[in-house]
Amino acid sequence: MKQIITNKYNLTDSDMTEVVKRVKVLLVNSNSEVLLGYSHNNYQFPGGHVEDNETLIQTVNREVLEETGIELNVTNIKPFACAIGYYKDWPAEGKNRKIEIYYYEIKTDEEPNLENTEYTENEKDGNFELRYIPLSDVENVLKANAEEYGDKKGIAREMIDLFGVYKTTINE
Repeated sequence: MKQIITNKYNLTDSDMTEVVKRVKVLLVNSNSEVLLGYSHNNYQFPGGHVEDNETLIQTVNREVLEETGIELNVTNIKPFACAIGYYKDWPAEGKNRKIEIYYYEIKTDEEPNLENTEYTENEKDGNFELRYIPLSDVENVLKANAEEYGDKKGIAREMIDLFGVYKTTINE
């Protein structure tokens, strides 16, 4: 598993007052398309926070169901990458936060079931929708989106970087 570490302030694990774990999923169908969420003029991989007493795989299943309506029930998958960020006083509450984001690829031809989704108020406000993007176009779509909507560049940059890791991982 490839690790990408961001640590601008050279913090250590012992400096952290909080650890947040998240998962993000690249859902790829047999037509070589990736299913992405789109909200507030920004693309995102389906995913979210690990809840109390939940494993990473349980989080993958729950988040994909909540955001796409697809029931995966996967039990034995491993992440292809993990982005680890060490953040000083973020958010500005006097806390140092470590964020671990685990990225998974899941191949499925299951179609989204929008009647089975549970969108947050923020996603609803942003007119959340799902879009299939051909694998060959994903990087260009993300780059164009980052250029057009500069306020979301951090999220777009992360997705572009991780998609690059994904492309090298699947070609190994």
